Amino acid sequence: MLRDPAFPGDGEELLPAGHRVGEWTVTGPIGEGGWATVYAARRADGSGGPDDTVALKVLPTAGLAPRQARHVAEAARREAELGRTAPHPRLVRLLGTLVLAAPDQPSLDGATVLVMERARCTLRDLLATGVDEAEGARIVAGVCEGLAHLHRSGWVHTDLKPENVLIGADGEVRLSDFGLAVELSGTHGHSAPMGTPDYLPPERWREPLGERGVKVRTTADIWALGIVIHEVFAAGGSPFPGATPTARSAAAQQYAEGRAALRLAASVPPFWRDLAADCLAPTRAARAPHTAESLLGRIRAHRSGRRPRCPRLRPRPRTALVALASCATAVVTVTALWPHPGPPGQPAHVRVFNAERGCQERTDRDPGCSLGLAVDPLRPYTADNTVPVRVWHNDTLDADCQLPTGLPVINEEDATSTLWYRVRLPGPTTAWLPAVRTRDRPDLHRCP
Repeated sequence: MLRDPAFPGDGEELLPAGHRVGEWTVTGPIGEGGWATVYAARRADGSGGPDDTVALKVLPTAGLAPRQARHVAEAARREAELGRTAPHPRLVRLLGTLVLAAPDQPSLDGATVLVMERARCTLRDLLATGVDEAEGARIVAGVCEGLAHLHRSGWVHTDLKPENVLIGADGEVRLSDFGLAVELSGTHGHSAPMGTPDYLPPERWREPLGERGVKVRTTADIWALGIVIHEVFAAGGSPFPGATPTARSAAAQQYAEGRAALRLAASVPPFWRDLAADCLAPTRAARAPHTAESLLGRIRAHRSGRRPRCPRLRPRPRTALVALASCATAVVTVTALWPHPGPPGQPAHVRVFNAERGCQERTDRDPGCSLGLAVDPLRPYTADNTVPVRVWHNDTLDADCQLPTGLPVINEEDATSTLWYRVRLPGPTTAWLPAVRTRDRPDLHRCP
């Protein structure tokens, strides 16, 4: 699903109108980027149907240096893999892939083609004409839904920006362009040092470059989301001053170093101003509690007029301590809301994950590698809030429901989540497993 503005390129097209690509006939160009050119197409047999018109993303490798060709091939592989393994209504739909065989056209021979659903426009197009608060809220909620699914599935987008937020013919939001997406291994993945400067978090500029690239975490997408939220409610304006991407990136780094204040546009409504500020927390550690899932919960509560159950964590250290204390105090009256489960539903199996690699390799049940299960997910996850039963890496537990809005927990690799699973222990006992202690993500009903 790709946009249909006037095509910005000129000169002879790789695929002229009428060219046949598999079962599709090219009708015209849509757009182009650093590695790909996108064309509109329709079914060659004219049979019609819901997917009668599509977008063809063509990634040629002819004429590229070997290293560049590998980058293009890897980008195509990632997009295809993500489309097959993690489909979702808020992600652009991949309809198929093919490789062109055109020995008489060296520039096309061997090119990968991704067949995708088409869009009406991009978010960038909408920002050029302006959106009201209600429409902006709907769009940002859709973006959060897509990010939450990506992160649950173990991926980081790494290039979230209005150009990659598409608006379908049905008006719904789809995230697109996963050529730079990174698959997580534990709390982070690795990526080539690439991206769009305006949307890269400050720490990305200082991240050391290793053999596998730079480390990438989900907090990078949260930073980019903060920029997008500001742009949605500030008529496309960036929260950081500067006439060029380089100048704006420098301003963002000055802010992250404490040498400049975050100045959001006065046109951004208060709720969205707070949300953007949380996404734009200056360090990844301060940003970590604000997961796509928790942000989506806040947006849904705001749109429905509900108030959050507990004050949220703020990115600045002093405020964060106050918020945590408020939650801990509230637990005195809230703990009674978490009784033993009622009539059990069908439980789901969750496997315990210990982020400590040394503990992952041990086969004995070394006490030093044991993990605690919480008594109450609304109290700090400390020793005095754990049940006597301990668990170890790869233990399997039965979970009967989930709580998306518990206190945030950060594991040994800096993964953070507010999601908790209520697990069954021998006898009538129940306990709570933080989501950062498992890689499973069962689809359970919300705990009462």
